[in-house]
Amino acid sequence: MSKQSIKAALLQVHSVVGLALSLVLALVGITGATMSFEDEIEASLNAGIMRIEARSAPMLTPDALIARLQTNPDFGKVSAVTMSSDPSAAARIRFARNDGGSRPSSIYVDPYDAHVLGSPRGEEFFITVRRLHRWLLIPGDANGYGRQITGIAAIGLIAMLISGIVLRWPHRAGSVKIWLKPNLALRGRGFHRSLHAVAGTWVLPIYLVIVLTGLWYSFDWYKSGATWLLARSSPTVAAPMKPKAARDTGAAETKPLALDRVWSTFLHEQGSRFATAQLTLPAGAGTVVRIRSWSRDASHEGARDEFRIDAASGRLVSAEIYADKTIGERMLSSVLDIHRGSIFGWPGKLLFMIAAALMPLLVVTGFLLYLSRRRHRRLARPTLEALVPDERIARP
Repeated sequence: MSKQSIKAALLQVHSVVGLALSLVLALVGITGATMSFEDEIEASLNAGIMRIEARSAPMLTPDALIARLQTNPDFGKVSAVTMSSDPSAAARIRFARNDGGSRPSSIYVDPYDAHVLGSPRGEEFFITVRRLHRWLLIPGDANGYGRQITGIAAIGLIAMLISGIVLRWPHRAGSVKIWLKPNLALRGRGFHRSLHAVAGTWVLPIYLVIVLTGLWYSFDWYKSGATWLLARSSPTVAAPMKPKAARDTGAAETKPLALDRVWSTFLHEQGSRFATAQLTLPAGAGTVVRIRSWSRDASHEGARDEFRIDAASGRLVSAEIYADKTIGERMLSSVLDIHRGSIFGWPGKLLFMIAAALMPLLVVTGFLLYLSRRRHRRLARPTLEALVPDERIARP
């Protein structure tokens, strides 16, 4: 097979995959760019309810905090509590889904008296954007077809990146200018091709990182494979047994979890090292509470310790200390930060945001190039009606 036929086949693959996935890729790119600085935007919008006046009085324990909130019938079942060692930081309460399947907005509360400070502005907007980014707002969310569609789009993007870099490989491959500088003097098809090729070259390494980490959220087989490859094998921890009374009478389903017992065990393990801790309650009738803990010097969200503590006995079920993890395990715990570029600080987030925002440009220029090629082929192919009989059978 000649070089020209290989390039023709790659161009066909590049074009077909691009046309099929253009809308999904543009949508994922725009929503990803929108969420790049979500934390900073929400912090700015809600500065008035995220901070309180520090006091000398002790903060409420998790059980006392939840007990005071449960007296208000407007609040549903608490699913998570975020507490801070900072005496001037408000606590955040998240709620479980109600019978209708919707999740009430979270609230910030005063950790000293459980006074409700308000619901965060922008939360519903970013929840919708995140559902659009991950699942295309298709019913079922993570259990629906949207998860697989975005995963297939990610695999298709890999094929487009590989075929694209082969198709644009210049004769003078060592020239940095040819690779990275668009020819703005061109017009029409030439300008679109230069812009498409150069912009694609700029974002190619970032897109590869985004795709390889994004597949983690789309396919269980990919997640299992990455875990097998990068993580050490660890012994399975047995689930804590329910107390005998709970097994006999079913009391575990109705009796509230003793979060104070969990909090006490957590403080014994972490002491004053934590800056923020998020307690996530079990969704069903279990008794194991997950606690994610971030230290004051955590460089990104994935740099956290994680504990699982049995609320029935206060026993530590498992502990994952970030400092003790291997490089591979740290990568696994920081998949989202790598995906967003936040593992490189705000410059990385900005760079990844710009790359994601460029996806619609690649889609538009690619579509224009496709239309231009079709028009060029149509004009270059003479119709039979325009030929006299002798021309139809003439050979060059």
